[in-house]
Amino acid sequence: MFTLIYEFKLKPTSAQIAIFKEWLEQCRRVYNYALTERKDWVNSRKCPVNACSIKSEYIIPADKEAPKYNSQAVALTQAKKNIPELNQVHSQVLQQTLKRLQLAFEGMWKNGRGFPRYKKAGRMRSFVFPSMGVAPIQGKYVKLPKIGLVKFNQSRPIPDDAAIKQARVVRRASGWYVQLTWQWKVDVPQINSSGTSIGIDVGISHFAAVSNGRLFPNPKPFKQLESKLKSLQKKVANKRFGSNNRAKALLKVARLQERIANTRKNYHWELAHNLCDWADMIFAEQLNLKALARGFLAKHCLDAGWGQFLDILSQCCFKRGKYFQKVPASGTSQTCPKCLKETGKKKLRERVHKCQHCGYTANRDVAAAQVVEIRGRTAVGHTVGKLSEGKGSVLEDVKLCLPAKKESPAF
Repeated sequence: MFTLIYEFKLKPTSAQIAIFKEWLEQCRRVYNYALTERKDWVNSRKCPVNACSIKSEYIIPADKEAPKYNSQAVALTQAKKNIPELNQVHSQVLQQTLKRLQLAFEGMWKNGRGFPRYKKAGRMRSFVFPSMGVAPIQGKYVKLPKIGLVKFNQSRPIPDDAAIKQARVVRRASGWYVQLTWQWKVDVPQINSSGTSIGIDVGISHFAAVSNGRLFPNPKPFKQLESKLKSLQKKVANKRFGSNNRAKALLKVARLQERIANTRKNYHWELAHNLCDWADMIFAEQLNLKALARGFLAKHCLDAGWGQFLDILSQCCFKRGKYFQKVPASGTSQTCPKCLKETGKKKLRERVHKCQHCGYTANRDVAAAQVVEIRGRTAVGHTVGKLSEGKGSVLEDVKLCLPAKKESPAF
């Protein structure tokens, strides 16, 4: 099985927008009520056995099991008999809201994430249809269960040999979108680790340095629009809480934030396609992104979005049949790619690598990318002793280039 998600912009009518908003509000209430049940059960197990709290006490039987998805789904069915508003929403949509809460708790238990929080009004941004009816795509319309035909902008060709497994309606500052999950009954071939290779070193002064001597600039989308964002946020602070003017000001902030995110993501995709054009194997560093996001350069690291870029690069390599692998990042800037000897630590202001053993001189980031390439080829079983002669990555050959725009291949 092969699965892809296509996103299209919806063009709903005013009546359909009202339905979307009402469904999101009902999903938010179900989510918060289910979260309250779980929090009350947890708090009831924290109280001492020999004393009562001064404020309040949770009276829950000791033999009652912890609320989970199955028990809360049964309770939801009973609640729909007493709350007419819940009957207006598709039953599977409400069940998917409870599954979202269950996944949030599983992420807390397994991945060390924080305790799930309540969603304020407007914070619920999407709802899911886990199954679609017969012929969900009808021309320029998508048929959503219990809502009907909703017009959408077909920005890419619709595959004929795939089936729609689920649909997610998403609200953003720029409008409403639908994410369709398509599934093909095909066997995906295994990508072989052979052919030409390149290494990548990401940074702040330059977004990416490639082992072939190319440097890609850092667009810094947040830094470019930070002053404008600060101005809009000041206007929000000066508006009365709950007023229409405050809502309009918040919408402007949300649209600017979305513009920053789209600019960053578009740059990542263009750069990923450029890298796939240059080699059959691509190697990158295995970065500790959480630690970098807490350092003194946290704002610049988050603005660069290295985690998103590496995910996009992995997806792009998969779609275009290129081999992608991450290698350990420790000591890449302290190793000479020519003789593979340690050169000692470099300060951040030192942007040139000069080996005291063999005299090899190169841009610091390019030299680190060459070390990444050597480690990657060694990891996949290719014999690489040192940097080959005539690599074309000495300091004088470094070129600053911009990614060329290239559309993603259609499936």
